[in-house]
Amino acid sequence: MSKKFYIKTYGCQMNVADSELIAGILEQDGFVYVDNVEEADIVLLNTCSIREKAENTLRSKIADLKKYKDTKVIGILGCMAERLGDDILKNFSSVDFCIGPDEYKNISIAINSALENKRVVFTKLSLTETYEDFLPKRIYSNGISSFVSIMRGCNNMCAYCVVPFTRGRERSRRNTSILKEVEKLSAEGFKEITLLGQNVNSYRFEDVTFADLLEQVAEVNENIRIRFTSSHPKDFNRDIIETIAKHKNICKYIHLPVQCGSNTVLERMNRPYTREKYFERIAEIREVLGDDCGLSTDIMVGFCGETEKDHEQTLDLMEKIKFDLAYTFAYSERSGTRSAIEMNDDVEHEVKIRRLNEVIALQNKHSLERNKSDIGKVEEVLIEGNTKKSDKQWQGRTDSNKVVIVDEKENLVLKPGDFIRVKIQDCSSASLFGEIL
Repeated sequence: MSKKFYIKTYGCQMNVADSELIAGILEQDGFVYVDNVEEADIVLLNTCSIREKAENTLRSKIADLKKYKDTKVIGILGCMAERLGDDILKNFSSVDFCIGPDEYKNISIAINSALENKRVVFTKLSLTETYEDFLPKRIYSNGISSFVSIMRGCNNMCAYCVVPFTRGRERSRRNTSILKEVEKLSAEGFKEITLLGQNVNSYRFEDVTFADLLEQVAEVNENIRIRFTSSHPKDFNRDIIETIAKHKNICKYIHLPVQCGSNTVLERMNRPYTREKYFERIAEIREVLGDDCGLSTDIMVGFCGETEKDHEQTLDLMEKIKFDLAYTFAYSERSGTRSAIEMNDDVEHEVKIRRLNEVIALQNKHSLERNKSDIGKVEEVLIEGNTKKSDKQWQGRTDSNKVVIVDEKENLVLKPGDFIRVKIQDCSSASLFGEIL
C-alpha cells in the first residue's frame, strides 16, 4: 500500500507554495496526501526562520512530535531545516530527516532512508534549482486563488535577514514553465493567481523581465486576477507600473516594503534606497494607477542603533504616505546575519515594544482613514467564502486587496469564486461592509 503523508506549514506564502510543490513531488513518487496527521505514515513540518520567535515556536512543535516517534516517519523541511538541520537531528531524537528548500527532489530518498532507520540531512543550496519541471498539488487551495512561484532565493543581503542563507542565491524560473502552470490553473477554473518571489521585480529569464512576464501571465486569461509579491523599492520601476495600468486583470495593489523611514537606518540595513527615492516610487504609483491603488508595506522598529529621531522619521513617512496596511515587527537578531556579526542590538526591548505600538496605532488610524474614503464607491469583489461569524454573510476581496463583507441577498445564490458588484456602506480599520448590487 502507498504510504500516506501529512504536511503542516508555517511561515510565509513561499512556504505555502513550497508545501504544495513537495506534495506534488511526493504524489508523483507514489505517496498519498492526507489532511489528518493521525492517518499519516509520514509527518512533515515545513518551517520558518525569519524571526527568533518563529523558531522558538517551531521547536515546541517539533518536540510535540515525539509521541509519533515509534509509529511515523518525521521530517523537518524548509528554512529552519536549512539553518539548523544537524542541530535538529542532534536535539530531537524523534526527527528522521531534515531537508532545505533546494533539496526537495530528495524527499523520497529521505523517507526511504528513514524507513531503513537511517537519519539524513539534505541542505545543499543550489545556484540553478527552480523546480520548473514539477507541478504543485494544491493541498491548501480553495479552488479560487493560488500561488505560482516564479523565482527562488535572494541576492539583496539585507543586514538583518537570513533568507539568502536559507534559500540561497537568486534564480528565475523559465517563463514558459510559469505560463504552463498558469494555463493549467486557468483550465481548472481558478479566479486569482499570485506570482511569488523573494523579490519579484528582479525576475529575469534570458531577455524576459518581470514587466514582460507580468504581461504574458495577464494575457493567458483576462478573467483571472493577477497579483504579485514581494517587491523591492530599489528595482520597482516604471515599466512594471505601466504594465499594471495596461491590464485590467492585474490588481491595483502593491506591497512595497520600506522597513524604516530613516536614511541612516536604511543604510545600516543595506537597503539601497533613500526615503526620498521611496517617496518618488509612491508618487509614480499614484500618478499612473491613481490614489485608489492599494498600498501595503513592512515596517521594522528597533534595528541596531535606531534613535528616537530615526523612529520619528518612520512615523513621518507613514503620515505622508498613509498605507492601507502595514506588517509591523520589532527587530530580532538572527545569528549569521551581518547585523548580528557586526552591530549591537542596542535598542532596549521596552523601547522596541513602545515604538512598535506607536507604529501599529498610527497604521490603524491610516487604515481606517483609507477605508472611509471607499464608502459610497462601487467595487468588484471576488467572493472567497462565508465569514467566520455567520453563514449568512459572505467575505471577499477588492482589486485593491481590501476585505469586503456582505449580507446574503434574497433570491441571489452566491458561491466562492463569484465576482459581484458591491456598494460600500461602512467600514472598520480592517474591513469594508457593503450591499450587493
